[in-house]
Amino acid sequence: MAPYGAHYSLEVTRLKSFELGTNSPFKFKASPSEPQYFLYKFPPDVDSVVIKVVSEAVYPCSVVSIQDIVCPVYDLDHNVEFNGVYQSMTKQAAITVQKKDFLGEQFFVVFVIKPEDYACGGSVPSSIQDKANHTWNLQRMKTLEVTVVPSIQESVYVNAILFSFLSFFSFYLGSLVVAFVHYVRSRKKSSSGSVSPDDGTGTVTSSHPITVNTTEGSSYGAIDESSPSGGQQLSSLGHKATCGSDTDSSVEEESDFDTMPEIESDKNVIRTKVFLYLSDLSRKDRRIVSKKYKIYFWNIITIAVFYALPVIQLVITYQTVVNVTGNQDICYYNFLCAHPLGVLSAFNNILSNVGHVLLGFLFLLIVLRRDVLHRRSLETKDLCTMEYGIPKHFGLFYAMGIALMMEGVLSACYHVCPNYSNFQFDTSFMYMIAGLCMLKLYQTRHPDINASAYSAYASFAVVICLAVLGVVFGKNAVWFWVLFSIVHVVASLGLSTQIYYMGRFKIDLGIFQRAFMVLYTDCIQQCSRPMYMDRMVLLVVGNLVNWSL
Repeated sequence: MAPYGAHYSLEVTRLKSFELGTNSPFKFKASPSEPQYFLYKFPPDVDSVVIKVVSEAVYPCSVVSIQDIVCPVYDLDHNVEFNGVYQSMTKQAAITVQKKDFLGEQFFVVFVIKPEDYACGGSVPSSIQDKANHTWNLQRMKTLEVTVVPSIQESVYVNAILFSFLSFFSFYLGSLVVAFVHYVRSRKKSSSGSVSPDDGTGTVTSSHPITVNTTEGSSYGAIDESSPSGGQQLSSLGHKATCGSDTDSSVEEESDFDTMPEIESDKNVIRTKVFLYLSDLSRKDRRIVSKKYKIYFWNIITIAVFYALPVIQLVITYQTVVNVTGNQDICYYNFLCAHPLGVLSAFNNILSNVGHVLLGFLFLLIVLRRDVLHRRSLETKDLCTMEYGIPKHFGLFYAMGIALMMEGVLSACYHVCPNYSNFQFDTSFMYMIAGLCMLKLYQTRHPDINASAYSAYASFAVVICLAVLGVVFGKNAVWFWVLFSIVHVVASLGLSTQIYYMGRFKIDLGIFQRAFMVLYTDCIQQCSRPMYMDRMVLLVVGNLVNWSL
């Protein structure tokens, strides 16, 4: 790499410390023109060792290689990658070596100093950068210290696997105990004849309907505090529609229910009230709404299958390439803590994701039990008997359980070979989990106006797409942050508008004109108080927090 001729002298010396010992640190120096390699023989009682290399200096860039006892030894910059396992290093390196990979139970540890630092993330080669003034530094000497330590035994692998599975299965045991206690208590109550209206979900519902004549704090169906009769009429209207819908075959389609003009006017009257109650936002037929939320479950299964299959195929290819070529720079492990097993370079990083899968499956079982008990309780009631309490819909819960399991699967796939290009595998379902949790929280008291599965998953797709663009372009690209900020602010305002008007604000091409008219009449012509003050305050605070972030 020198831009001009270099004078050198040749000296041959006998190496006194050619064989490395176990747990014995050895310090030496190396340079581009003076690579070093040493021999290590496995002791009889050791099946796996970790080669640890440290240096106080970041540069010059160096390469650590493990090679079988063959001739020649590849110890030059242009051929060190031809044989064995290797990784580049700045201040620290670690390579796990297993005895079964070497027939002679011994191997060479080769150290090569690169003539330039580009391979370790440094600047462009000095020969190119400084070609004009010919300032080439020949003193690329690096002091290294190598230590060979035994790796963990097979018994540690077995204990770790058993401990991990037993830890999470203890949650299964706890859930079984709780379910058994609940079953015993319910049997005692049924045998004594004092059955409380508990549907098995832990929520005891009211035995008597909450009417509009109760106190102001629990004015469940009131359309206005001064006109209770209006609330009774509207409540009875929704109640009669629910009972009458049992004989109508078109009840399966939500659109048949929603497009009736009297229901539309009913919506506009109810959802634009100043004081809203849960009964105002849960007027649709329970079966229609439940089927709407079941779409979340089936959609996320479809997404998971189509997302996971190419991911699994890709990481298998990555791992195969690492094993065949020996290039450990492809995957960004913490090599000091990576414990291989079989063909996997870091089995412990994959094992650590078993909790997502096991607890996600347990969550699905708990939701299934609650769903079954809820259905049984409904079968014992009259079809035209109104339900009280928070409406129970389990579709989003099922979707959350699948998302948690898929987070474990895809996180394990990412940790098979973590690198810059597959980082989104580990994060995609994190966004899904967060989004589904927020939707579930909002759906609890707004079941009629919560987002549909199609719009929700489309929004998640936009978020994940922005996250991928952020990984690829976000480091130095100003245009990306401008684009992201615009999308973020517009999305926050659109969602705030939807929440503020309880879904009665149409988002179409005329939205800008309507928004301008509202701002002009309410803020410029006359400064009037917002109609929904509590919602306005919360949404303003939420938007300010989002924009500041």
